[in-house]
Amino acid sequence: MHSGSDSDSFDEGGLTARGRKGKGKADARSKEKGKQKAKDQGYAWEATYVRSWDTVQEDEAGSLTGAVADLLARGRRRRLLAPAAAIRRTIIRHLVLLLDLSASMTDRDMRPTRFDLMLEYAREFVTEWFDQNPLGQIGIVGMRGGLGERIGEMSGNPQEVLKAISERHKLEPVGEPSLQNAIEMARSSMSHLPTHSSREILIIFGSLTTVDPGNIFETLSSCIKDRIRISLVALAAEMKICRELCDRTGGTFGVAMNEGHFKDLIFELIPPPPQQNITTTGGGGSGGGKMSADLMMMGFPQRLPDTAPTALCVCHAEMRAAGFLCPRCGARLCDAPTDCDVCGLMIVSSPHLARSYHHLFPVKPYSAVMTLDDVSSVACHACARPFKSIPGTSVGEGMSPFDRYRCQDCKDDYCSECDVFVHDVLHCCPGCET
Repeated sequence: MHSGSDSDSFDEGGLTARGRKGKGKADARSKEKGKQKAKDQGYAWEATYVRSWDTVQEDEAGSLTGAVADLLARGRRRRLLAPAAAIRRTIIRHLVLLLDLSASMTDRDMRPTRFDLMLEYAREFVTEWFDQNPLGQIGIVGMRGGLGERIGEMSGNPQEVLKAISERHKLEPVGEPSLQNAIEMARSSMSHLPTHSSREILIIFGSLTTVDPGNIFETLSSCIKDRIRISLVALAAEMKICRELCDRTGGTFGVAMNEGHFKDLIFELIPPPPQQNITTTGGGGSGGGKMSADLMMMGFPQRLPDTAPTALCVCHAEMRAAGFLCPRCGARLCDAPTDCDVCGLMIVSSPHLARSYHHLFPVKPYSAVMTLDDVSSVACHACARPFKSIPGTSVGEGMSPFDRYRCQDCKDDYCSECDVFVHDVLHCCPGCET
């Protein structure tokens, strides 16, 4: 009896030990699985982490002045490479923004994710695009699940476009993208546009695959026939079909190396592209290379004050007091520029039309003043800030050691900040205008 009790006790103890050992293995496996999952997902603090040293670097003395000067010099060199002569451009633009909403946009090689960074830069792009192209319109199309999904209709109101891409939960990435379906949807939305407006497609593509239902080269031929310009910014790597879409339609192609380069590639597409030649099929080929010039009809509306009597607007079918009156049919509109829904007249305001012309007549790049031999002014002609009399020690290529930059037409000198402001924001030389 005693030995039996010992045996029972031993068996129970052995069972308990084996159970504890098995439980320990299960705990180890669960911990290892949890570590692997945390490693794949990344830490929460990494979502807002920014590699600041990739943007600016200190010099030997620990100052950031050299890094700022290098950024200014890079912008000046980019402006010097740009054509200063007047180029024929289309100021009435129609752009369809194709956003990759596939599962590949959840990668974290760009912080916080490709998807979040794309939405952030897309909002900034839309705001700046409408500021420099007030007569244009933008539509939004998404690519996910092997389909093309219309996110926002073609609109000339930046608030409506921003509202379409502001709801993040409706744009969650899933599945694979389809370039052909998205391009066909964008092409169908621009089939009714007149010949005097440009037709452009900007694709932000983060995948290395595309799920197409047919031959995408037939879609490419249709885009060439309809004179649609396709530009693409890749977030992963270069694909042959993406390069061919851009090269054959006259667009631009680029692969983003980091977050800053991604933004630069998108914002380079804000100025209107040069107008493409239209090759005519006349006899002898003498008409090849000529561009058509068509007259177009515009209307300048009358702006109504907030104290005006309320009436039904034709664009939203709502009762409003403020707005604009169509000069042809007298319909009430909410915003300008737009197209009148009653008579079809293009409604523009004179400030918008004037602001669109700075792309046609750009300000010539200012030349850097390297010596003080022929200098008469002691302060900037724009901001009246005194210039430096002692040259700087570390000066980048294309930069003036005295922080002076001279307009070749009016011969006035400007500081580096005013040089950037004139060419990037103001778009007209203060000395030449006065």
